[in-house]
Amino acid sequence: MTEALAVVGGYLLGALPFGYWVPLLVRREDIRTRGSGNVGASNVFRVYGRSLGIPVALLDIAKGFAAAALGLWAGGALIGVLAAAAAMIGHARPVFLRFEKGGKMAATAGGATFALAPLVFVLCVGTWLVVFAVTRYASVATIMTAGALAVLAVALGYPWPIMAFGVAGGVAVIALHHQNI
Repeated sequence: MTEALAVVGGYLLGALPFGYWVPLLVRREDIRTRGSGNVGASNVFRVYGRSLGIPVALLDIAKGFAAAALGLWAGGALIGVLAAAAAMIGHARPVFLRFEKGGKMAATAGGATFALAPLVFVLCVGTWLVVFAVTRYASVATIMTAGALAVLAVALGYPWPIMAFGVAGGVAVIALHHQNI
């Protein structure tokens, strides 16, 4: 029962639409009518800059971390991965926005990775920073980092549920960024 609650809790954490709430509270604007229309940190950063983009990114990372940590606590690696996946789904289709389009899961996946595989997280942050410095495109950096997530989780020999998360999570983030390819 605790394990199922952790997965449901993971979804609810992921469904917290900080990219919608923060601009609404601070600027009284609906981010879904600006930029790409996504409620993710990248769109908030693009539209409003660092002052709102950084807090939203940190909150999205935190909810992915909290979901995965909750799952790890409730039942180990497999439940941690399921709760993390649920958080990513919640971010993409948040119940709090009537299951309408959410974000593209990158920051939430990053936070989940931090809880599940800290070394992979550090290497992925490094990958993102290098690719962004070279290309100046956040979407390219995100796609490359999602690919690195999959490769690193397998190459570093994490338990099978975390390897599966790395591969499936990386593929999911890339799939949601298909318009940027």
